[in-house]
Amino acid sequence: MTAPARHVFLDSLTLHGVEKIFGNPGTTETPLLDSLRDYPDIEYVVTLHEGVAVCAASFYAQATGRTAVANMHVAPGLGNAIGMIYGALKANSPLIVTAGAQDTRMRLRNPVLGYDLVSMAAPVTKWAVQVERGDEMAPIMRRAFQIANQHPKGPVFVALPIDVMEHRTEIAAVRADEVIVATPIAQSALDKAAALLRASDSPAIVVGDDVARAEAVDSVVALAERIGAAVYNELITAHAAFPHRHPSYRGRLGPDHAAMRHALGNHDLVLLIGGPFFEEIWHTPTSPFAPHTRVVQLEASERTLAFNFPVTLGLAGDLRDGIARLVEAVGNVAGSKARNEQLTVLRAEEDRQANERLKSLWDRSPMTPARALHELVAALPTDVVLVDESITAGGDVMRNFAPRGPHDSYGGRGGGIGQGVAGAIGVAVAHRDRRIVAVSGDGSAMYSVQSLWSAAHHGLKILFVILSNREYRVLKHNADQYRSRFDVASSNTPYPFMDLSKPTLDFPAMAAGMGVAGEVVTDPDAIRSAVERALAVDGPYLIDLVVEGLEYRGSA
Repeated sequence: MTAPARHVFLDSLTLHGVEKIFGNPGTTETPLLDSLRDYPDIEYVVTLHEGVAVCAASFYAQATGRTAVANMHVAPGLGNAIGMIYGALKANSPLIVTAGAQDTRMRLRNPVLGYDLVSMAAPVTKWAVQVERGDEMAPIMRRAFQIANQHPKGPVFVALPIDVMEHRTEIAAVRADEVIVATPIAQSALDKAAALLRASDSPAIVVGDDVARAEAVDSVVALAERIGAAVYNELITAHAAFPHRHPSYRGRLGPDHAAMRHALGNHDLVLLIGGPFFEEIWHTPTSPFAPHTRVVQLEASERTLAFNFPVTLGLAGDLRDGIARLVEAVGNVAGSKARNEQLTVLRAEEDRQANERLKSLWDRSPMTPARALHELVAALPTDVVLVDESITAGGDVMRNFAPRGPHDSYGGRGGGIGQGVAGAIGVAVAHRDRRIVAVSGDGSAMYSVQSLWSAAHHGLKILFVILSNREYRVLKHNADQYRSRFDVASSNTPYPFMDLSKPTLDFPAMAAGMGVAGEVVTDPDAIRSAVERALAVDGPYLIDLVVEGLEYRGSA
């Protein structure tokens, strides 16, 4: 019995447990859209821009741990999505990106919207391919799911020509093979690592997103306490891989090797777990480690071991199992109690200084991000899910929000902006029973503001919080860095083309135009009542918090 390739495509999704397609429809997607009525278990999540679709799918994959699917429209649509596909690649999201392609019989005629989609997608995906015949649909989709889920996971692109979707084939959909690659780490290797940890007088741990993905956060906490280690995050993270309020937590590492060296240089051993160590913004010639520092790295795949620098010992395998067994292998560690006490004292002093800073900024007008975040979190229930793209206010977000587990907080990788507002769509679809709080800067939000329509259209419980400093503040900080690092005296001082004013962005008006209620808040004492109004709505709501910018800091 034969079936059209479009049915084989959707059968492949069903076999792999796909329940959602995030997409922006187009003409060449009609075979897919028309066929979905025969597949009621697959929901089509409609977006108004291809970048929003891909970003929402990527965050959905992060929130569920399952392969997500995003559907684009021909060359311009795929082009619109490239930046977010890059973000999904950096985030290691298992993602199938498809695009409808023009009829292959017109390939030599240069049809409208036609282009080489595979060449466009290849640089930002693990594999890119076009289905040329109906008989190829099943094996290509099986391979696509397999490659997307091989570590390090990431996006795969499949072009679906409109005529090929109508080809009939006898080759039915087949599920990707179950390949177990997370093999246990040899006990002898763990014993070597444990010996190095026991011998350390000042250990540190740097955690990456794979710790959270492997559900290994509790084991890392136990390990840190067992050896008395300070714990750091990578600079940019998609997950909370260590509790932010734990006494051992020392925050995020800096944007260059010199800043990392400042944090890590006094440690005689650094244990790296589950990340692409390290992603830099600025070049510095130094190493992130002091000459005497021993480096131990633990990863899910040997492909990421010792990639950027040599290590004393590298281990690859099942992270969750390996970290738990490492805790046992370490045993009792001399000096750990004293180090844990020192970290507790240090954290208490830092909290005291942060509170003093908050008091000193309390009456600023416009309000500071620190005051805004303090008031916001105080008004929110404790079980919200955070989607964070606050960027320059990230430190204040970390100090106020306290994610309890790996599925309580999400962020974007790769550095491309617009991921917070768009990613919240995917997180809300994954966690329909929970309230999502998406915190974004105003500049970032404008990259994917169409997401508000999707939130309203699908009735998603998202509180969008826009921190409006009316500027690209991070770019101003980076301009300062550029001028300092390259000794440049700019005639365009202070900051050219980095203000978002004249006119001022009216986020509540934009939200209203897309079916989302919202309001502007300029008085920090009014934040609680605004949050109460937001939580009373069974759907999306937007609060625009006007905060001070870099150049205008208000008055004390």
